[in-house]
Amino acid sequence: MSETRPASPARVSARVAAIAPSATLAVDSKAKALKAEGRPVIGFGAGEPDFPTPDYIVEAAVAAARDPKNHRYSPTAGLPELRRAIAEKTTRDSGWDAEPENVLVTNGGKQAVYQAFATLLDPGDEVIVPAPYWTTYPEAIKLAGGVPVEVFAGPEQGYKVTVEQLEAARTEKTKVVLFVSPSNPTGAVYSPEQVRAIGDWAAAAGLWVITDEIYEHLTYDDAVFTSIASVPALRDTVVILNGVAKTYAMTGWRVGWMVAPLDIIKAASNLQSHATSNVNNIAQRAALAALTGGLEAVETMKEAFDRRRTLMVSMLNEIKGIECPTPTGAFYAYADVRGLLGQPIETGSGVKTPATSGELADLILEATDVAVVPGEAFGPSGYIRLSYALGDDDLVEGVSRIQRLIGKK
Repeated sequence: MSETRPASPARVSARVAAIAPSATLAVDSKAKALKAEGRPVIGFGAGEPDFPTPDYIVEAAVAAARDPKNHRYSPTAGLPELRRAIAEKTTRDSGWDAEPENVLVTNGGKQAVYQAFATLLDPGDEVIVPAPYWTTYPEAIKLAGGVPVEVFAGPEQGYKVTVEQLEAARTEKTKVVLFVSPSNPTGAVYSPEQVRAIGDWAAAAGLWVITDEIYEHLTYDDAVFTSIASVPALRDTVVILNGVAKTYAMTGWRVGWMVAPLDIIKAASNLQSHATSNVNNIAQRAALAALTGGLEAVETMKEAFDRRRTLMVSMLNEIKGIECPTPTGAFYAYADVRGLLGQPIETGSGVKTPATSGELADLILEATDVAVVPGEAFGPSGYIRLSYALGDDDLVEGVSRIQRLIGKK
């Protein structure tokens, strides 16, 4: 008589196995791997300024590394001096009157994103996510037990959702609405009137708002950053996420933060105390120098981004089948490539007909050694994201290769 063996348990939990890898990091990693093989790859994938961190910030970190007090554990929620600087900066820039105890310093913006959702959501709670969205948001929501509900706004709407769309997506399970302006991946910036309307709607509906303001200082033309946290009715139901990565070219330093009502920060700090404890003290000292050192370096970067933005959009709009709205924030162009789907493209190794923007991105990489991120990473297919946070020469060469592959209008 044979014995029946019990089924082997899964080696990876269903919760973690369901998480999709970061598409933007995957594209960047693939581009770097091909470059290491000797291919002349130009990567438009990573959302990372190509500038070095300003010298005064680096020098502050060097000095901090030599100070023994930074060699020890520090408070989970962050160095008191940094929490105060973040509170003052939030009060000034976001119009939400913050005290140091309203601040939690995190290991980069991604930890702030996850902990915000983990702190607010119970299993089954719904989060309205305007699309196109940054690839991490839905995964963080699902990992926290929530359910992302996408609301798509295409180029016809300037990639900006309306109150009517948000209301149509709201159900009795909705607890949070995510708001991002300036936007990754589209570069869209909501007007002050649009921000107020969405904020008032959320407050009237009894919803929490999580607002990611990481690109607040990167706006162009007549666009202005307006924090939804400044809507008075949201005073007790808003969580502000931010960090030093984009503004100060500090992506690798890994310092972000949450700003929220005291009960939310206490709960999120408790979570962080068991997950990572305090953020690296040297990086915190560098962030303190950044926040107290002015925005001159940011203005220099903005001038370069603005020049590249105009050039990239102009060159993309010369390509057959591509329509690219002009972004007014962040450092991304989000091009509509639906006109290329289902159309034959001569690649040099045969004719290929991409059915999705994912297939188109693969085709472009293989045929031209240019890496772009397909729309599937951010919502519906039919779009590609290109970062213009790279050198001018690479930008021109990269888009020129796409022009030569597909042809001009």
